[in-house]
Amino acid sequence: MNFSLSQMPDRFVKPRKEGITMVMDKGLTLDQAKQFIENAVPHVDLVKLGFGTAYVTPKLREKIELYQAAGIPVYFGGTLMEAFLIRNQFNDYISLCKDYEISYMEVSDGSITIPHSEKCGYIEKLSGIGIVLSEVGSKDAAHIIPPYKWIELMRAELQAGATYVIAEAREAGNVGIYRGSGEVREGLVQEILTQIPGEKILWEAPQKEQQLYFIELLGPNVNLGNIAPSEIIALETMRIGLRGDTFDLFLDK
Repeated sequence: MNFSLSQMPDRFVKPRKEGITMVMDKGLTLDQAKQFIENAVPHVDLVKLGFGTAYVTPKLREKIELYQAAGIPVYFGGTLMEAFLIRNQFNDYISLCKDYEISYMEVSDGSITIPHSEKCGYIEKLSGIGIVLSEVGSKDAAHIIPPYKWIELMRAELQAGATYVIAEAREAGNVGIYRGSGEVREGLVQEILTQIPGEKILWEAPQKEQQLYFIELLGPNVNLGNIAPSEIIALETMRIGLRGDTFDLFLDK
């Protein structure tokens, strides 16, 4: 940090397994990615190339290597993997990850319907070659999953080999663990936390109020994802009580 302040929360430093921040890159240019990295390195743990953007991103290899050279792991959005699965190209997906030296892989079923046992099978296979993040929840706002089912699915996917389970919210933060308005389904979140360790959950939280909720609930080292590149410094200040929303959160009372 640039100077000393007392009464600061204990923020884990990289490389960290808890308190991670995942940023969604939805199409940054190489120059924009370079500018982002200049500010982001201490504060970003993962970059996701959102949904299927990797398929159409110019200079994809250069961008991935740019992040990797900065020590920021990159992975493809779960929607891209689903696109491979529905075309019976699972082995091609593995080859793609190996070709780009991608060691993090997201397994999701938010756009396609597959038996859960089959999804867990993909998690198990991929966990043998890399680090798996499995996404739970539907991208369809009309598909409401009861809390006990969230817990059941998350538990099974962790047992299958996922390092983290991702609580679905989409890039807009208006499905899954959130209502259409973006409001947190608090009862759902708190029930999940009675059974699933918080350090194993990556909460997608693209909106500021969503980030604030989880920081107040679980502290500065909560795992947060789908953060916009432009919001990374603002989020880090919120995590440590240097933004008005959390200013009093970590001060001695």
